[in-house]
Amino acid sequence: MSDLPGSDTGFRDNWGIASARDEIESVLQQVMALLGGHGWDETSIFAVRLAMEEGLSNAMRHGNCDDPNRRIQVELSGDHDGLRAIIMDEGPGYDPQSVPDPTADENLTVASGRGLALIRAFMTEVTVVEPGNRLEIRYARPAT
Repeated sequence: MSDLPGSDTGFRDNWGIASARDEIESVLQQVMALLGGHGWDETSIFAVRLAMEEGLSNAMRHGNCDDPNRRIQVELSGDHDGLRAIIMDEGPGYDPQSVPDPTADENLTVASGRGLALIRAFMTEVTVVEPGNRLEIRYARPAT
């Protein structure tokens, strides 16, 4: 993936949004348009949309406690081969090791942890940066 400034084949954007469902949806629509415009296939677009929707929803719900006055920052860069995204909320953060494994038998009925598990399942790399209010994801498109 090329992160060269001014690259004609890449894309870069960022948003500062309120913790509100309609603003999250607006960002997701813009991201999907960017990916489609760069020739991304449906499978890759689905993976990115799912991961970003989960990350943004977690930032809104858990990080910012559904407070529309708190902001979510989103940074996106990429090209035909993949992307990097950063999602940051204004909350105190959390320890990702404390999130229960939703696939463990004792947690099958526990709602917590499914979003992070989905993000990890669909992204190439996932990092929660301390104190836990910054999510960095990377997606490398499969070779065709």
